[in-house]
Amino acid sequence: MPEPNTFMVENARIIFRNFEGREGPYNKEGNRNFGLVLPTDLAEKLLEDEWNVKYLEPLEEGEDPTPFISVGVRFDVFPPRVVLLTQSTRTQLGEESVDILDWADIEVADLIVRGYYWNVNGKTGNKAYLQSLFVTIREDALERKYAINENPPE
Repeated sequence: MPEPNTFMVENARIIFRNFEGREGPYNKEGNRNFGLVLPTDLAEKLLEDEWNVKYLEPLEEGEDPTPFISVGVRFDVFPPRVVLLTQSTRTQLGEESVDILDWADIEVADLIVRGYYWNVNGKTGNKAYLQSLFVTIREDALERKYAINENPPE
């Protein structure tokens, strides 16, 4: 069960992946983050609690906008627990290896996000940071055939 000022999303849809912290038109160098698509009811609750929920415009006419939140990934203050799962291994990812998630074929992602409540010059809000992430990747036939079980599941 998540702690206060945290929320959990199972079978999450992760978008705009930048675990590496690449500089880009919308990102400063070293700023690791990703977008997390939110269920509508959770998005409404987070908006009430001053989280910075944004919306993607619908791709098709008649569809509703898709709520999402930008989640920071920082290893300096409260490092997140990031675990990569395959059929035969369980690997803890750290600051030097988490960038492989930018290109991984994610099958399932379960995560907990924690909020940092800020108050600057009379403005307030909750900034989302990754607390823990468990990612199962889709393996092809050769990956399964040649899997070396160095880190067996616990």
